[in-house]
Amino acid sequence: MEHEPAALPGRPGQPGQVGQWVLLAYRMPRQPSAPRIAIWRKLERLGVARLGDGLVALPGDARTREQFDWIAEEIVAGQGTATVWLAVPGSLTQERAIAGQMQADRRAEYQTVIIAAQAATNARPGERSRTAGRLRAELRRIARRDFFPPAERDSAHQAVRALADPDKKPDPQQRAAASRKDENR
Repeated sequence: MEHEPAALPGRPGQPGQVGQWVLLAYRMPRQPSAPRIAIWRKLERLGVARLGDGLVALPGDARTREQFDWIAEEIVAGQGTATVWLAVPGSLTQERAIAGQMQADRRAEYQTVIIAAQAATNARPGERSRTAGRLRAELRRIARRDFFPPAERDSAHQAVRALADPDKKPDPQQRAAASRKDENR
C-alpha cells in the first residue's frame, strides 16, 4: 500500500502549501564517461528525484542547495553545463507525486535491508555481527537521502537491532507500533 508523504519540503506545520525545491539542470559530454558516471553516482547518493533527462530535484534547504552547487561546479569542470534553480511545483498534487516517488525509492532500500537482516538471522554469531554492522552503515547512508521517511524505516531499524541482539525482546511499545504498521499495509 502506498503511503502519502507525511511532510513535504519547506512547510512544517503548513499543510496545503507547495514548498520550494532545488533543481539541477545539467548536460555532460558522453566521452569520457568516467566524469558522467561519477556525477550520476553522486546524485544517486543524494537521493534526487529525476524529473527528466538532465533535470533532478531535492527539497529546498541550505544543505541541498550547497550540494547541488558543488556538483554543478564539478559538471562545469568536466566540460559540461549546469545551472541550479530554486523552484516551486505548479501544484500540491505535483509536489506529492515527486515526494511519493522519492519515498518509494527509499521504501525499496529499507525493504532490502529488512530482507538482508532476516536472511542473516540463522548465521553464526560473528557473521551476524558483521552483517548487522554493515546494515547499520547502510541505514545511515539511506537516512542521508531520506527526505520523506516511509513506514519501512522503523521496521528496517528494528530488524537490524534484532539481528545485532537476538536475545533482546522489543519493548511493548515497539511491538505495538510494529503491529499497527503491519495492519496498515
